[in-house]
Amino acid sequence: MSNIQVISDDIYGTREVFASVVTDKDINFEREAGFAIQAISTKEYTIGVAMKNRQSVIDAVTNIAAIGISLNPAKKQAYLVPRDGKICLDISYMGLMDLAMSTGSIKWAQAALVHATDTFTLNGYDKPPQHQFNPFASDRGAIVGVYVVVKTADGEYLTHTMTYEQAIAIRNRSQAWKSGQSGPWKSDESEMIKKTCVKQAYKYWPKTERLEKAIHHLNTDGAEGIVTVENRPAKAIDAAPRTLKPARFMAAIEAIKAGTYTAQQLRAYSLTTDQETTLQEAITAMAATDIPEDTHA
Repeated sequence: MSNIQVISDDIYGTREVFASVVTDKDINFEREAGFAIQAISTKEYTIGVAMKNRQSVIDAVTNIAAIGISLNPAKKQAYLVPRDGKICLDISYMGLMDLAMSTGSIKWAQAALVHATDTFTLNGYDKPPQHQFNPFASDRGAIVGVYVVVKTADGEYLTHTMTYEQAIAIRNRSQAWKSGQSGPWKSDESEMIKKTCVKQAYKYWPKTERLEKAIHHLNTDGAEGIVTVENRPAKAIDAAPRTLKPARFMAAIEAIKAGTYTAQQLRAYSLTTDQETTLQEAITAMAATDIPEDTHA
């Protein structure tokens, strides 16, 4: 069996977990699996990394569903890239803005770099700025700053600005940059500066769970966050391991009975037949005693 066939089998093996954690029903497993295989198979080096860390491929594909973003090359939202000996899901600044718009956090967004020869006027943080430049100029000078302007659902504008030095200071404290290895800051600095600004700006936008997951993923598995104990990488966002240990499973059952956890959350994990039976018995017993439970079955 060829290496790419092995990886393809691993990707298609995530079908059930993908379906259990998907947050956007427009995200189609068959399409995303095809995009994932296409992304990995383009370079021998990427195939080699995938073969040495097959679990990272599974985690990356699962995170596509958990975050609700697409690998469709035409959308330029996200990519699968080899980094630090594993296959990583990398979300672009366009992907972050698309997530914010699709979840209703904002209606419209734009991120842009400001160069030394540009004319830029900030009209307050609740109004769009004025940014004038010659789009056909071969040299607009050095990058001096970046901004993101969004329009909220109620029609208000929010503008966030950063100097070039502020963006680079965040880069210098990131795990990816500190590792000294190749990465997007070295290959796509302009895009990363815009992404850094978007990640800062989103703190002032109406909150949505999917956008929070995407930012968390970039700060942990994506190694873009500042190194802290809390930012240690996790495997897959809200993606459950293949099985749950008995003690953890029973703790979840008790939490469901207490109303602090739901059957839907538990079913995001790959339950054994006995665990599913126990869960059903708990739901039935709760229904018999008129205890409300949102099973979402």
